[in-house]
Amino acid sequence: MEELMKHLSKIRIPQKNDKIYKDECVYSFDTPDTPTGLYVNLTTFLGLGHDYVQHYYQLTENPVFLHIKRNRKEIPSKHQGDGPEKKITRLAIGTADGFTPDQQKYTYHESYQIIILPNFTTIPYPTDNLPQEVELAIKSVLEAESAAKIAEVEALAGTWDGEIKVVSKHAANLKQLDNGKKIPPSGWKCEKCDLTQNLWLNLTDGSILCGRKFYDGTGGNDHAVEHYRATGYPLAVKLGTITKEGKGDVFSYDEDDMVEDPNLVLHLAHWGINITQMEKTDKSMIELELDLNQRFGEWVALQETASKLTPLYGPGHTGLANLGNSCYLNSVMQMLFVIPDFIKRYVEAAPQIFQQSYSDPANDFNVQMAKLGIGLLSGKYSIPPTTNNENESRQGIPPRMFKTLVGRGHSGFSSNRQQDAQEFILHIINIIDRHRGHQMNPTDCFKFKVEERYQCSRSNKVKYTYRPEYLLPLPIPVEAAINQDEVTAYEALKNEAEAKGQKLDSNALVRPRIKLSSCLQAFTRPEIVEQFYSTALNEKTTAQKTTRLANFPNYLLIHLKKFMMKEDWTPVKLDVAVEMPDILDLSSLRGFGLQPGEKLLPETVGAEPPPFVYDTVILNQLIDMGFPPEACKGALYFTENRGLDAATNWLMEHIADSDFADPFVPPGINASTKKDNFVVNEEAVAMVMGMGFTKEQATKALKATDNNLERAADWIFSHQAELDAIEVEEIHPEEVLTDGSHQYKLVGFISHMGTSTMVGHYVCHLLKDDRWVIYNDDKVALSENPPKELGYIYLYQRID
Repeated sequence: MEELMKHLSKIRIPQKNDKIYKDECVYSFDTPDTPTGLYVNLTTFLGLGHDYVQHYYQLTENPVFLHIKRNRKEIPSKHQGDGPEKKITRLAIGTADGFTPDQQKYTYHESYQIIILPNFTTIPYPTDNLPQEVELAIKSVLEAESAAKIAEVEALAGTWDGEIKVVSKHAANLKQLDNGKKIPPSGWKCEKCDLTQNLWLNLTDGSILCGRKFYDGTGGNDHAVEHYRATGYPLAVKLGTITKEGKGDVFSYDEDDMVEDPNLVLHLAHWGINITQMEKTDKSMIELELDLNQRFGEWVALQETASKLTPLYGPGHTGLANLGNSCYLNSVMQMLFVIPDFIKRYVEAAPQIFQQSYSDPANDFNVQMAKLGIGLLSGKYSIPPTTNNENESRQGIPPRMFKTLVGRGHSGFSSNRQQDAQEFILHIINIIDRHRGHQMNPTDCFKFKVEERYQCSRSNKVKYTYRPEYLLPLPIPVEAAINQDEVTAYEALKNEAEAKGQKLDSNALVRPRIKLSSCLQAFTRPEIVEQFYSTALNEKTTAQKTTRLANFPNYLLIHLKKFMMKEDWTPVKLDVAVEMPDILDLSSLRGFGLQPGEKLLPETVGAEPPPFVYDTVILNQLIDMGFPPEACKGALYFTENRGLDAATNWLMEHIADSDFADPFVPPGINASTKKDNFVVNEEAVAMVMGMGFTKEQATKALKATDNNLERAADWIFSHQAELDAIEVEEIHPEEVLTDGSHQYKLVGFISHMGTSTMVGHYVCHLLKDDRWVIYNDDKVALSENPPKELGYIYLYQRID
């Protein structure tokens, strides 16, 4: 006690805004459940594992810690079965209706000690005669919500099962017809077919119609959405999901999303529905997704559930817990940490990284990257079960701090809603680039330049442009399927069965099989560019454009463009098998720049070509529809302001282009000249600065929005994370482009199952020690049948 009294001035009582990291170490994945427990510093309230507590004391000289140790005890089996088995109804973890691992199998007991460094002097807690300020500090720490829990609540504020659910714009003034309809309490049937399940009540005219067809062939016949297209009546509620509390699944066809209807009780009363008599009888959309996820054939193939997989443990075989639809993050990070550049930058350099950041390590990106890399590769958190019980929970690590940090400021990645793994790769590359400082950038191993060659159709002179990329997006030419006859026969059988109201067995599915070489040919195929400004003619004409790669990086990420838009604007996933070779020859993609005999188009001399005048009415309409402003400019340019329909069609045709949202530069115009000629509106800068932003931030926002003050404000709030991390460009070293052989070896791939990037599940397969390993969240196992042809993103390593 005498030693404790020496340090009373260092002990703080947590205040309202203090974050208390009592769930997990900020430098490792140690928790109170770890054999050595967790040490919470009573000055800074940072949680530390045993391996880091001494080092932290040496850095800060904050000596007093609360040691928390939690032990779990298995509940005797005779008590585990008491009462009905809990039903999972929400895609969430740790919620009343979601997944609660171990909750029914174990009870937990926490014990505490006061630890004083450097000698690890121990004082039991609770104990008599403890100074009041110490007692109050410890009590406040134990009673406070943990930083991890607060971050989770903040991220999910306004969400439903991790999915943002906004109030419909139609809810307040929804038109409801007085057509005499009254909806009975039961006996519902689709008005256009005989289906009695998956029925939706249109809240405007009282029609009861079946919903969309699901990806396994079940569900409805699309009559509800067809009714919306014919009438424009936007809101429908799923019958059978309405509860006495006035809740239910409400979908807005106009907003294309599940929405809140605060006036649902009144809207139902219009059709004679008394919610006090309603009982939930049908599955909600989230429950249906859970059912589909667990039984559809694609899921079985990609997760290899038909095989008895052998679990793997030890270094490099650590899984990542799924923190509510975070499988996209788990798969991407598993893939990144097999690459030597990432291991060197974060794992090998971890001591230096930790040394440089001790004041707020939970919010230091480099610290959290190093923490994650060590957690995955050390083997400390991947230990074989101690019993032969196959149901014993697998060991893995939950990347809570990392997910919170990389998702901050991003509406999608901060939520528990499923996201696109391809978009997350680009997001994490962007964050790494912002936080590299003077250090090596591990993402340089992916970086390549796309060479675009334009040849003027009238002068035959050429122009070469280059842009950096990190993923190679490849189109999938379904028409090039090598089993076209089998696909045609299958489609005929399927249509015949549907006409009879039957379904084909999912095992009879025939996917179009396409060779990767066909995808590469589609990527390099010449295309005609309209509205090309030829500096040789000083007027617009057409040009032929060919695309190649200027260099072959050490690692090549290939993105198969499986997701596209149908004519009705609904997203669809191509259910195809692409034959991905183990050894890939990319010699056909090599670009060589200006060739002998070619003549370059002259640089613009004197006056620039007259700027294209965009129809602002159409431009604003397109932006209001949700398209990126730069893409909208391109649409208006290439359709010559012919109207909203023409521009919209152009956007839908090009929505999957890798440079879709990049700053638009008319073909033939020098992009760098246009960029260099940008002059910021100083008056607009002053107005943006008046909102509390720096001059650099205001300038960046205005440059990104062409000096449009209103759009600049929107840009700022949607790019908060970028603005928070603006760095001086001069600190970055020269651009690094690796190059070498055109031969590559397949070493990993990420697969997606489901119809949309916003639903479904991701798994990762990696080639380690000449054998394939499957990473399915926290489950790591030896792969027996790696489904290489069904992947979404592939990782190839260059062979020199």
